[in-house]
Amino acid sequence: MKKNMITRRQFLGGAAAAAAFTIVPRHVLGGPRHVAPSEKLNIACIGIGGMGGSDSSQVGTETIVALCDVDWKRGAGAFNKYPNAKKYRDFRKMLEKEKSVDAVTVSTPDNTHAVAAMMAIKMGKHVYCQKPLAHDIFEVRRLTEAARKYKVMTQMGIQLHAEGYLRLVVEMIKSGVIGKVRRVDIWSGKNWGGGTKPTDTPPVPETLDWDLWLGPAPWRPYHPVYVPSNWRRWWDFGTGTLGDMGCHIIDPAFWALDLGYPTSVEASPGEFNKETYPKKTIVKWQFPARGQLPPMTLTWYDGANKPPRPKELDEGRNLPGQGGLYYGDKGVILAPHGGGPRLLPESKMKGFKPPEPFLPRGVNHWQEWISACKGGPKPLADFDYAGPLTETILLGNVAALAGRKIKWNGPKLKVADMPEANKYLKRDYRQGWTL
Repeated sequence: MKKNMITRRQFLGGAAAAAAFTIVPRHVLGGPRHVAPSEKLNIACIGIGGMGGSDSSQVGTETIVALCDVDWKRGAGAFNKYPNAKKYRDFRKMLEKEKSVDAVTVSTPDNTHAVAAMMAIKMGKHVYCQKPLAHDIFEVRRLTEAARKYKVMTQMGIQLHAEGYLRLVVEMIKSGVIGKVRRVDIWSGKNWGGGTKPTDTPPVPETLDWDLWLGPAPWRPYHPVYVPSNWRRWWDFGTGTLGDMGCHIIDPAFWALDLGYPTSVEASPGEFNKETYPKKTIVKWQFPARGQLPPMTLTWYDGANKPPRPKELDEGRNLPGQGGLYYGDKGVILAPHGGGPRLLPESKMKGFKPPEPFLPRGVNHWQEWISACKGGPKPLADFDYAGPLTETILLGNVAALAGRKIKWNGPKLKVADMPEANKYLKRDYRQGWTL
């Protein structure tokens, strides 16, 4: 053996010794810190007013180390609840400075979901993000891919996904209670559409950083017609009724029927303009066969639009304001939004024995994510599930803008038969913002 050569044993011994005396910070290595089940996560919350207040409260079992909101008046409740947490307006500064953070909640308006969630993911932090996952389809796909690449635990804020009555809908359909399903009608009486762009320019409230609130969206003057909660109806900020409620109400259909990517989508919107979503819309998706499951049609109705009344619905009974109708070759299920499923007609419920449960019960949606961050099972609404769900839903808005039925190539993320419609999949960011 040559004098200057070292043996494999010597090399490994030296490497082990070096490792023993070399400590590299987690933020340099990347990747989430290992947290024992008994140890608390360090959590930072982005957007803490409205639903963000609820999200920060739900994860308050852990250590809330930092809070961020562009409006400190609106965030006052959470600031007061967690007085030891550092306070920020800009989530970018917060994430850069707070190196101890393990996980992040993102509960901002839709226009900043993607930029906030992506920055956290790339830093190796677990992410809980409110629905819809992002403002546009391109952002959704990139978030889904990034979560997978950086091996972080994720969850989208569709908290009903964990409720027993929704899981019963899934179990009934998957167990074949109504046979093979070829048609589902989903609806919401909500109306996040309509309106005109204001022309007056009132002063920005002292507590609000309007530039940060806009995030990647095009610049426009502040007006109270947009904030704090009316932003959903504006194309630049929200995703309309479909993006808001579709994530909840379409969820059980997507889950129970293993829907995946549709092959086509068409929309029949009411009157709308370049500023705001339509007041009412009908969207129809076509899905191919999936293994033993047949091709099927999913139709969405919102605003004043209602689905056809099923002949199986008992006389004198009305459909709820929001929900789903599942038509199988052996029966029909009515699933009210927020309520338990019923077979139609109601007489079929007499003596009905639900299928043996195969989905867990008593699971808190937020705690499911926290458990996963500590090494537990993957959350059931992680981005691998919520990404394709959100993409499918937002395709309805793309079809409304396209003005005709479009064919969709999900794997390649493009409209297959109308190239000019692909511009609706991705928006241009304002200078200074990147994904």
